[in-house]
Amino acid sequence: MTGWRPAPTSSADGIQARTGAPILVVDDDPKIVRLVTLYLERAGFEVIGVGDGRSALEALAADHPALVVLDVMLPGIDGLTMLDAIRHAGDTPVVMLSARGTADDRIAGLAGGADDYVAKPFSPAELVLRVSRVLERTRRGAARDPAPLRLGDLEVDEARHLATITGRPVDLTAIEFRLLAAIIGADGRVLSRARILDLVYGAFEGDVMDRTIDVHIGRLREKLGDAPTSSRYIVTVRGLGYRAGTSVEGRP
Repeated sequence: MTGWRPAPTSSADGIQARTGAPILVVDDDPKIVRLVTLYLERAGFEVIGVGDGRSALEALAADHPALVVLDVMLPGIDGLTMLDAIRHAGDTPVVMLSARGTADDRIAGLAGGADDYVAKPFSPAELVLRVSRVLERTRRGAARDPAPLRLGDLEVDEARHLATITGRPVDLTAIEFRLLAAIIGADGRVLSRARILDLVYGAFEGDVMDRTIDVHIGRLREKLGDAPTSSRYIVTVRGLGYRAGTSVEGRP
């Protein structure tokens, strides 16, 4: 899976809703590709449809899509492998679309970095709504230019989409970065899981999403070198949610 790199622009420049880069739809069922394409085009989006992972990688390299609608069960390169490649190369939003709709399947996709997960059979109109919401949330995040947040030796620069510890970059996925910024940006206030879900994913609820947040918190702590029992950056408040370890500099 070599050869694909994100667009040479920044994520803020490269992610556009409706009037900019296309939506890439990846599914091995041509009927689903045609159906999703029809509904997205009716909503005003430009769409590129492909049927396998290799073609998807070529489209990612050539067209730098604003968002990827990605099936899990793909021939050759499966969807979760594709998702991992997308997440290691950039911040392109991904909406998973799969017949594998159990709680564990959804958690695997969301914890792997997907911005949303839609199980088959699905409502095309609902899928369009979810795509629009992910793009709008991404656009709002890209439009903000706040001062960097600082928590001890940890700095979170939302404008540059960069987290560092003592100046050393921390390799975070887009969702992990949004999660860290939400907790640090709360300036010591406790954020419930419901509030975190609203800030990171949008209006979702349910046990699957709660468990997904816990998975992301665990991975985020590991990358920050933050032990749950002696946390410097993310503190668990039992029965309530999470908060930053100390007061935060850089934002009123």
